[in-house]
Amino acid sequence: MTETYGAEFLVRWLEATAAAVDREADRLTELDSAIGDADHGVNLKRGFAAVTELLAKEPPATPGAVLVTAGRQLISTVGGASGPLYGTLLRRAGKALGEEEHVSRERLAEAFGAGVAAVSQLGGAQVGDKTMLDALVPAVEALRGSFGAARAAAEEGALATVPLQARKGRASYLGERSIGHQDPGATSSALLFAELEGAARAEGGS
Repeated sequence: MTETYGAEFLVRWLEATAAAVDREADRLTELDSAIGDADHGVNLKRGFAAVTELLAKEPPATPGAVLVTAGRQLISTVGGASGPLYGTLLRRAGKALGEEEHVSRERLAEAFGAGVAAVSQLGGAQVGDKTMLDALVPAVEALRGSFGAARAAAEEGALATVPLQARKGRASYLGERSIGHQDPGATSSALLFAELEGAARAEGGS
């Protein structure tokens, strides 16, 4: 029997993500200070806190609605590039899920795939450009296999950004000086998939 996940699962995932971002905010900002604007952790912390506050007030009825609501909130509350990018990821994934009340892991992978494609189009980036896509793309592909595989792929993707030269975003202005630093967006993307695995395990998913 295929495990399926409802709106409450997505809410718990986003609550766990907000807690993880809160814990890791200083590290994310430190990574961003080397090759960006030194605000990634602060911005995401504010954004995901606003998301959980809104979801607590008005719990959406479907997984898709949870993601659309979260995406809109991130776009409206997070400055810099990360708000529009993460907001687009979640909102587009939510739209892909439609009105389904329960979704399988495979459907989540399809939906996140649509979200990642939208992020790529918005930022004009692809794998290898030293952006969040270096973690997101392999994670979504691996999610078709298991939540654990997705977490591992995202973490490996984030680490793989260290030797890359940035070709998109603020870090690209540094040219070769961007080499040797882990991308903060890929790092925060890996956090999302670590917490997704944790939320699934709590429900007995794999």
